[in-house]
Amino acid sequence: MTADVDRSDPAGRAWVDRAVAAVEADARRSADTHLLVYPLPPEWGVDLYLKDESTHPTGSLKHRLARSLFLYALCSGQITEGSTVVEASSGSTAVSEAYFARMLGLPFVAVMPATTSPEKVALIEFHGGRCHFVDQPTGIYEEARRLAAECGGHYLDQFTNAERATDWRGNNNIAESVFTQLERERHPVPEWVVVGAGTGGTSATIGRYVRYRRLPTRLAVVDPEGSSFFPGWRDGDPSVLTGRASRIEGIGRPRVEPSFVPTIVDRMIRVPDAASLAAMRHLEQATGRRAGGSTGTNLWGAFSLVAEMVAAGRQGSVVTLLCDGGERYAHTYYSDEWVADRGFDLAPHAATLRRFGKTGEWVVGG
Repeated sequence: MTADVDRSDPAGRAWVDRAVAAVEADARRSADTHLLVYPLPPEWGVDLYLKDESTHPTGSLKHRLARSLFLYALCSGQITEGSTVVEASSGSTAVSEAYFARMLGLPFVAVMPATTSPEKVALIEFHGGRCHFVDQPTGIYEEARRLAAECGGHYLDQFTNAERATDWRGNNNIAESVFTQLERERHPVPEWVVVGAGTGGTSATIGRYVRYRRLPTRLAVVDPEGSSFFPGWRDGDPSVLTGRASRIEGIGRPRVEPSFVPTIVDRMIRVPDAASLAAMRHLEQATGRRAGGSTGTNLWGAFSLVAEMVAAGRQGSVVTLLCDGGERYAHTYYSDEWVADRGFDLAPHAATLRRFGKTGEWVVGG
């Protein structure tokens, strides 16, 4: 009986080496994105920055996550040549993962809610992915796991692996990029960084990074209606289940996802869905840039924090993310008919934003 088992596979390792090199080359070409200045009155003494993640090759913040997930799975021996890659995704993550799967010559299946925007479905298919729809949003996890097992593939599981797949200490992650870009600004260390939570991976990366670098920056997480993250964080109960699908694609979840790290979040702000859409449209009016609903959620939270600083006479900076472009939502969030059909009343929130832009005051509903 032998006591030595050798499972080395030189041909398989050679394929993984080539795959990792291809993904790393993409990072070198496209990892950094622009840090835009949002126009605020200079006399306020507060600067607001938008990290424009829509300029990634696949058009969203999720390009970073997809790259990290593929590298994590490749280097863990979970993806090999010919593997079918499966993911549970509401859209943007799957778009980016389909891009990387095609780069590596691998089949890709996205398991997603039937309500996902047609623009995102078209993008996934454009990059060679296949979409598999479920009626109940809470069923995407088990269905993705089942499909991966059925075909002998790999379930990327962004909701579990997002916080562990990204190196939060640096290595050109989003936090390191933001702070490097701010170095020559008048307030180079922001008072707040504001992000939403879909997997929780971005907030985990930023929260850990500022602690690792011993920076005084605080992390605010904004959360849409019906999401489990806010009540779970507020009550210290990760078992909270709302069971509701978020109407703001990309953020908000029916359960508290395993990658969400509540202990590094300094503040959470619940944002009405209509306010997210009003802020998204306000961005276009103020800057000419169209973004998605999650960017609107970010902006609503960032504006409220800027207003607090103005009211207190504090100078400084705030950073948030422009998560993806508005072209993905032409037939939903930017459609007046779609908005009206779903009963959204943007008017009171638009009034809040107009008043804020003129006075710096934050009066919700007025």
